[in-house]
Amino acid sequence: MGNQMFCFQCEQTAGCKACTGGAGVCGKKADTAELQDKLTGALIGLARATEGNEELVTSETHKLVLEALFTTITNVNFNNETIATLIDRVKAEKERLVPRCFGCSSACGRNDDYDMQRLWNADEDIRSLKSLILFGIRGVAAYAYHAAVLGYTDESINNFFFKALFAIGMDDWGMDELLPIVLEVGEINLKCMALLDKANTETYGNPVPTEVSLIVEKGPFIVISGHDLYDLKQLLEQTKGEGINVYTHSEMLPAHAYPELKKYAHLKGNFGTAWQNQQKEFANIPAPILFTTNCLMPPKASYADRVFTTEVVSYPEIVHIDEDKDFTPVIEKALALGGYPTDMRFTGINGGEKVLTGFAHNTVLSVADTVIEAVKSGAIKHFFLVGGCDGAKPGRNYYTEFVKQTPPDSIVLTLACGKYRFNDLDLGTIGGLPRLMDMGQCNDAYSAIKVAVALSEAFGCGVNDLPLSMVLSWYEQKAVCILLTLLHLGIKNILLGPSLPAFVSPNVLNFLVEKFNIAPISTPEEDLKMIIG
Repeated sequence: MGNQMFCFQCEQTAGCKACTGGAGVCGKKADTAELQDKLTGALIGLARATEGNEELVTSETHKLVLEALFTTITNVNFNNETIATLIDRVKAEKERLVPRCFGCSSACGRNDDYDMQRLWNADEDIRSLKSLILFGIRGVAAYAYHAAVLGYTDESINNFFFKALFAIGMDDWGMDELLPIVLEVGEINLKCMALLDKANTETYGNPVPTEVSLIVEKGPFIVISGHDLYDLKQLLEQTKGEGINVYTHSEMLPAHAYPELKKYAHLKGNFGTAWQNQQKEFANIPAPILFTTNCLMPPKASYADRVFTTEVVSYPEIVHIDEDKDFTPVIEKALALGGYPTDMRFTGINGGEKVLTGFAHNTVLSVADTVIEAVKSGAIKHFFLVGGCDGAKPGRNYYTEFVKQTPPDSIVLTLACGKYRFNDLDLGTIGGLPRLMDMGQCNDAYSAIKVAVALSEAFGCGVNDLPLSMVLSWYEQKAVCILLTLLHLGIKNILLGPSLPAFVSPNVLNFLVEKFNIAPISTPEEDLKMIIG
């Protein structure tokens, strides 16, 4: 290719084509991108080595695969040293499975690592399908990783990663072989989201509707970002009685709705908005920030000294909290910085001072009779699912304006960090129900699916026949696997934005349009007119 790097896995990739220079739009440098490609190629080699050696695969093998795939998601790991260590661990695991290959003089290549340049230089349709598989399983791996942290695993999910990685490495496979695996990624992700939902709810209880303040009280505090509820629980335990308040950031916001986390009085509220605003919102913040997962951006000098990472998140010269989960350095930094001298009033992007969360499937389905009756009476005429990843690219105000313009006889369901575009708006109520319901993190798309299926069963129709429209935003790979899940379920007429994925070739896009009627967003006015007339 002649490029310093090649990466087109996120929505903000350069020119809507690919990042090919010395660094990606996300801040990932070319040498880091190369190492992540080598890590992916090593995983494909490991997958090849499992064939015929299934009895040698252990829980540690599966754990390593999850960790390695998660590491390659956008805005997770910028640290060459930790990526190189992962490559060595993957290679060592492969050598354990096929020791004779490492001393063999016959170059059959059966268990070789895969050169990712063969993928990036492949026919565009093959590259497109394989990219959908690869980026999709990276997202699934993130969800499986979080479930595994809580002790919940599924052998069929773990084994699928080997199947998918093996497929990516098959240079002679065409669309007939690859397309079914693309849709299988969606099937496996549905199973994985259900597993994670079970892990979270059995560990922390079913989320309940909760009002979350955006005010930061005076005194020492810690901001925790990401998705890992286990890390939050450990932090809350270690800060009890220390005079330190804890505030969520971005995708950690739904944690406020879980009963086992709500009981901590020093879990106070939410700081800031979505991930892409962190470099501005964290400037000179008098508190440490703990990143448990993506989305980390390269820290600015104004706050770099107070950023901490844990789990698979890593950045050069940033203090990392190891598996022992001793957050003492974070606590000490909070006490040293001291927080704000007075209560500070912050707002969402629309000026609101509070947000609601906790409308997961258990809550919504508990009032299903009310919802169904409201639909039958005409009080509720339409449902909108407006959710997904946020990002910095201009045009994402579309989602704010779309929600503002939804009619008063409609319900807006939302999830993931895209909700920060509008979650501080007061849309009023219908029959005592709020018109805007936050269902949780990106992985909580499972809640939206459960609600949609339950409504379709109640009305005796298919999901596509419901007065339900999905208007989705995407940024990284977890959004990819959720989209594939929706396609696996046969859901049609999805509006996707703010741009279509660069890795979807024209022919693959035509297939998605013809089979599922996927379409790009246009303007709020035009899209609403198309949906409801």
